[in-house]
Amino acid sequence: MVRVPAALALAFGLSLAACGSPETAPAAEETATAEATVEQTPVMPDDAPPQEEASSPEGELLGAADRTCADSIGEAAAVRLAERCTMVSPASHPPCNPANSCTLIQDEIDRSCGQYGPGEARPAECSA
Repeated sequence: MVRVPAALALAFGLSLAACGSPETAPAAEETATAEATVEQTPVMPDDAPPQEEASSPEGELLGAADRTCADSIGEAAAVRLAERCTMVSPASHPPCNPANSCTLIQDEIDRSCGQYGPGEARPAECSA
Protein backbone atom coordinates (compact mmCIF):
# COMPACT_ATOMS: atom_id res chain seq x y z
CA MET A 1 0.00 0.00 0.00
CA VAL A 2 1.33 3.43 -0.93
CA ARG A 3 1.21 6.05 1.76
CA VAL A 4 0.51 9.61 0.69
CA PRO A 5 1.92 12.28 2.92
CA ALA A 6 -0.81 14.25 4.67
CA ALA A 7 0.40 17.59 3.28
CA LEU A 8 0.19 16.29 -0.29
CA ALA A 9 -3.33 14.92 0.28
CA LEU A 10 -4.40 18.23 1.81
CA ALA A 11 -2.97 20.22 -1.10
CA PHE A 12 -4.71 17.94 -3.59
CA GLY A 13 -8.02 18.25 -1.76
CA LEU A 14 -7.79 22.04 -1.59
CA SER A 15 -6.96 22.35 -5.29
CA LEU A 16 -10.04 20.30 -6.19
CA ALA A 17 -12.23 22.36 -3.90
CA ALA A 18 -10.93 25.60 -5.42
CA CYS A 19 -11.96 24.54 -8.92
CA GLY A 20 -15.68 24.40 -8.15
CA SER A 21 -18.15 22.67 -10.39
CA PRO A 22 -18.34 23.95 -13.96
CA GLU A 23 -22.16 23.91 -13.94
CA THR A 24 -22.45 26.52 -11.19
CA ALA A 25 -20.14 29.19 -12.60
CA PRO A 26 -22.05 29.92 -15.87
CA ALA A 27 -25.37 29.95 -14.04
CA ALA A 28 -24.12 32.76 -11.82
CA GLU A 29 -22.85 34.66 -14.87
CA GLU A 30 -26.14 34.15 -16.74
CA THR A 31 -28.11 35.44 -13.75
CA ALA A 32 -25.94 38.56 -13.56
CA THR A 33 -26.31 39.13 -17.30
CA ALA A 34 -30.08 38.66 -17.18
CA GLU A 35 -30.35 41.12 -14.30
CA ALA A 36 -28.24 43.67 -16.18
CA THR A 37 -30.43 43.26 -19.27
CA VAL A 38 -33.60 43.79 -17.26
CA GLU A 39 -32.18 46.96 -15.74
CA GLN A 40 -31.21 48.37 -19.17
CA THR A 41 -34.57 47.78 -20.84
CA PRO A 42 -36.29 51.17 -21.29
CA VAL A 43 -39.78 51.48 -19.91
CA MET A 44 -42.38 53.69 -21.56
CA PRO A 45 -44.34 55.87 -19.15
CA ASP A 46 -47.96 54.87 -18.66
CA ASP A 47 -49.20 58.19 -20.05
CA ALA A 48 -47.05 58.06 -23.23
CA PRO A 49 -49.07 58.08 -26.46
CA PRO A 50 -48.75 55.11 -28.83
CA GLN A 51 -46.20 55.58 -31.60
CA GLU A 52 -48.87 55.50 -34.30
CA GLU A 53 -50.65 58.50 -32.82
CA ALA A 54 -47.55 60.67 -32.48
CA SER A 55 -47.09 62.86 -35.54
CA SER A 56 -45.35 66.03 -36.56
CA PRO A 57 -46.73 68.87 -38.68
CA GLU A 58 -44.03 68.11 -41.26
CA GLY A 59 -45.15 64.50 -41.50
CA GLU A 60 -48.74 65.57 -41.99
CA LEU A 61 -47.86 67.97 -44.80
CA LEU A 62 -45.50 65.72 -46.69
CA GLY A 63 -47.02 62.36 -45.85
CA ALA A 64 -45.68 59.39 -44.00
CA ALA A 65 -42.57 57.65 -45.33
CA ASP A 66 -44.55 54.47 -45.95
CA ARG A 67 -47.23 56.23 -48.02
CA THR A 68 -46.85 57.33 -51.61
CA CYS A 69 -46.75 61.03 -52.31
CA ALA A 70 -49.84 60.68 -54.50
CA ASP A 71 -51.70 59.10 -51.56
CA SER A 72 -50.50 61.84 -49.21
CA ILE A 73 -51.20 65.00 -51.20
CA GLY A 74 -53.14 63.85 -54.25
CA GLU A 75 -52.09 62.78 -57.72
CA ALA A 76 -51.84 66.24 -59.34
CA ALA A 77 -49.80 67.80 -56.53
CA ALA A 78 -47.53 64.76 -56.36
CA VAL A 79 -46.86 64.93 -60.11
CA ARG A 80 -46.00 68.66 -59.83
CA LEU A 81 -43.61 67.94 -56.94
CA ALA A 82 -41.98 65.09 -58.87
CA GLU A 83 -41.56 67.28 -61.98
CA ARG A 84 -39.99 70.02 -59.88
CA CYS A 85 -37.64 67.43 -58.40
CA THR A 86 -36.64 66.19 -61.86
CA MET A 87 -35.90 69.76 -63.01
CA VAL A 88 -33.43 70.47 -60.20
CA SER A 89 -31.85 67.08 -59.52
CA PRO A 90 -28.48 66.33 -61.14
CA ALA A 91 -28.78 62.62 -60.22
CA SER A 92 -28.96 60.08 -63.04
CA HIS A 93 -31.79 58.19 -61.28
CA PRO A 94 -33.34 60.63 -58.78
CA PRO A 95 -36.20 59.55 -56.52
CA CYS A 96 -38.53 61.99 -58.29
CA ASN A 97 -41.54 59.72 -58.62
CA PRO A 98 -45.05 60.24 -57.19
CA ALA A 99 -44.93 56.60 -56.05
CA ASN A 100 -42.20 57.55 -53.55
CA SER A 101 -42.93 59.41 -50.33
CA CYS A 102 -43.24 63.19 -50.54
CA THR A 103 -40.51 63.47 -47.92
CA LEU A 104 -38.07 61.57 -50.12
CA ILE A 105 -38.89 63.76 -53.13
CA GLN A 106 -38.61 66.98 -51.11
CA ASP A 107 -35.31 65.84 -49.59
CA GLU A 108 -33.92 65.38 -53.13
CA ILE A 109 -35.07 68.89 -54.07
CA ASP A 110 -33.46 70.34 -50.94
CA ARG A 111 -30.24 68.40 -51.50
CA SER A 112 -30.03 69.44 -55.14
CA CYS A 113 -30.78 73.10 -54.49
CA GLY A 114 -28.34 73.13 -51.58
CA GLN A 115 -25.45 72.40 -53.96
CA TYR A 116 -25.53 75.91 -55.42
CA GLY A 117 -23.10 78.41 -53.98
CA PRO A 118 -24.03 81.90 -52.74
CA GLY A 119 -23.10 83.62 -56.03
CA GLU A 120 -24.58 81.00 -58.35
CA ALA A 121 -27.97 81.34 -60.00
CA ARG A 122 -30.35 78.67 -58.74
CA PRO A 123 -33.25 77.34 -60.83
CA ALA A 124 -36.63 78.89 -60.11
CA GLU A 125 -37.83 75.46 -58.94
CA CYS A 126 -35.53 75.75 -55.91
CA SER A 127 -37.55 78.64 -54.52
CA ALA A 128 -41.00 77.32 -55.43
